[in-house]
Amino acid sequence: MIIKKFQGKTEEDATASAKKELGDGVIVMNVKNLKRKGLFAAFQKPLVEVTVALEEESERFSPVKKEQTGAAEEAKRKSTPITSAWQKTNAGIYERSAAGIDTLEEKLENLQNLLVQQMQKPESTETEEAEVKEQTDKEPEEEKDTEILRFMKLLYNVMLENEIDEKYVNQILDEIEKVQKPNMPFDYALANTYQKMILKFGTSFEITPSKEGPKVAFFVGPTGVGKTTTIAKIASQFSVEEKKKVALLTADTYRIAAAEQLRTYANILEVPFRVIYTIEELESALRDFKDYDYVFVDTTGHSHQNEEQKEATKAFVHCVDGLVEKEVFLVLSATTKYKDLLSIADSYKEISDYKLIFTKLDETTAFGNILNLKMYTGANLSYVTYGQNVPEDIERFNPQKTVKQLLSGQHGKNS
Repeated sequence: MIIKKFQGKTEEDATASAKKELGDGVIVMNVKNLKRKGLFAAFQKPLVEVTVALEEESERFSPVKKEQTGAAEEAKRKSTPITSAWQKTNAGIYERSAAGIDTLEEKLENLQNLLVQQMQKPESTETEEAEVKEQTDKEPEEEKDTEILRFMKLLYNVMLENEIDEKYVNQILDEIEKVQKPNMPFDYALANTYQKMILKFGTSFEITPSKEGPKVAFFVGPTGVGKTTTIAKIASQFSVEEKKKVALLTADTYRIAAAEQLRTYANILEVPFRVIYTIEELESALRDFKDYDYVFVDTTGHSHQNEEQKEATKAFVHCVDGLVEKEVFLVLSATTKYKDLLSIADSYKEISDYKLIFTKLDETTAFGNILNLKMYTGANLSYVTYGQNVPEDIERFNPQKTVKQLLSGQHGKNS
């Protein structure tokens, strides 16, 4: 893993410098404003410093497309909390730049203190108490090895409590083990875990304008996940805050309430709105709105097991191919069961490639499924929502904040 700092007049300038040197695969780990020095510093704007990370080729992750099944999955489920790899005393080489250490330790200070407190709690079982008693007679080096093992066990349990799939937990810990060296302080392991998980999430995707004509965004997903409200929030940001020309369309003709809800939002925002029944009507609408910046299309929310409605959605999504630039967003609720999320993700993959939007973060206490779906599908994460208020309760997905929540158990708004 490469960690490096870059400076610029703005965050965009600094990030552009990082991409120019390291490539487009860099992940922003931290953004910091720097005060200029010198006689005329008071008259100059502050610099922006970004810390970026880049995975080496050997570290890159290939998304898992299907769940493990049969005996292999059963063996994985019954595996011990800390894999045998963690019980090795010599486990690879730990490399880290000085610049990365300072930044990450600052970001993880509160989280580290929390984990220290938890690690200092007395062990709860007789077996664990016996292990602690035995450890008191060990040499200092062995005690340090025990400390890192206890930390890894704690980290394992925290991630499981946040409902991260066990196979992904083990994968992350195995990757940390590969860069571990004997007697490595656990705060280094914590910082490395933080880095790895941010890299797993990757860069979030935000809707951007097309090079020519309107950008058409289709929002797909099952019923009840909040697609219509999410569209209204995004449309409000572009229309009101960025002063862009936005049009709203709905192909959800099965639920009258959904169409009327979007019509109400369109009236409030004073943007065009249409109900679309056929592909021809969609094509006609795009011709009428060819001078607009964005056209957002609400599709029918349906069960992922309904083949007829799935084919209808697929036809709508692909009828614009070659005519305009499009994006497809799969909207999912963070409260949906993991097993159902996997089935939904597979079903909509048959319709189109997509970006992910998670809703209802305010209605759950565990965000592990966000990481699970990212790693299962390989799709970019775009936005998260955490309430019904339009347009306030939405923001671009933030990997750093989410990883802190996953490692510390601090829940709530993604901020």
